[in-house]
Amino acid sequence: MNKWLELLIGIILVVIPILAAVFDWFSINLGQATLDFIKGGIVIVVILIGILLVVLGISDIKG
Repeated sequence: MNKWLELLIGIILVVIPILAAVFDWFSINLGQATLDFIKGGIVIVVILIGILLVVLGISDIKG
C-alpha cells in the first residue's frame, strides 16, 4: 500500500476515536467508557512491561 495512504488511514484511526470520546456524539457518553478502558489498559501495559523486564533479566543471567 502507498505509504501516504497508510499514514492517512493511521491518522484517521487515531483521531476519530479521540473525537468520539471528547465530543459526546449521539448522547451515548463514550468519554466515561473510554476512561475506564484506558485505566484497565494502563494496568495491562504495566504488567507486560514487568514481564518483559523479567524475561530480559533472565536472558542476561543466562548470557
